[in-house]
Amino acid sequence: MNLAGKIESLLFVSPRPLSLRKLADLTASEVSVVEQAIADLTQRYNRQDQGINILRHGSAVQMVTSPLSSQLVTSFLKEEQAGELTRPALETLTIIAYRGPISKIQLDTIRGVNCALILRHLMVKGLVEAKPHRDKYQTTYQVAIDFVRFLGLNQIADLPDYQRLNHDENLEHLLNPPPPVATDETGAKSTAQPP
Repeated sequence: MNLAGKIESLLFVSPRPLSLRKLADLTASEVSVVEQAIADLTQRYNRQDQGINILRHGSAVQMVTSPLSSQLVTSFLKEEQAGELTRPALETLTIIAYRGPISKIQLDTIRGVNCALILRHLMVKGLVEAKPHRDKYQTTYQVAIDFVRFLGLNQIADLPDYQRLNHDENLEHLLNPPPPVATDETGAKSTAQPP
């Protein structure tokens, strides 16, 4: 896949704008090359007959819907916000409620599927919020205060079995597996140390 295709995929799944530097890091490319690929994507997408546009604000880039379809999209989103949650969305919301703040990678690991679109849907509904962490280069997700208020709770820790599920041993093992155990020539076991 060429660079423009990789950037297109990242912009599609990202629920927030991505910086040129972040895109360069993710694709192992130079910022100037990423900038040219974005210019190519912008030329391809930002036309009257396209429903998707590439929005650039400073060094931040995001894939957005065309301004020409804003009324249609607004109407759809209002309907979506009022609609019921699907079973996968409820599962994802439950995991975020009990394990949040949680990264997308951890969420994908627990559910066994890519949760990008579900996360976007939950954020549109105002149930989940994203918290970017500059030092960790990743975003974590947690339930929004409106979700806690809707459930009639004073804090998220008031959920049933919160302490047990928030610190579940099986999930800890899944998300943070122990280092592999190596054996030497004599068959003795030793914990592999990182280089």
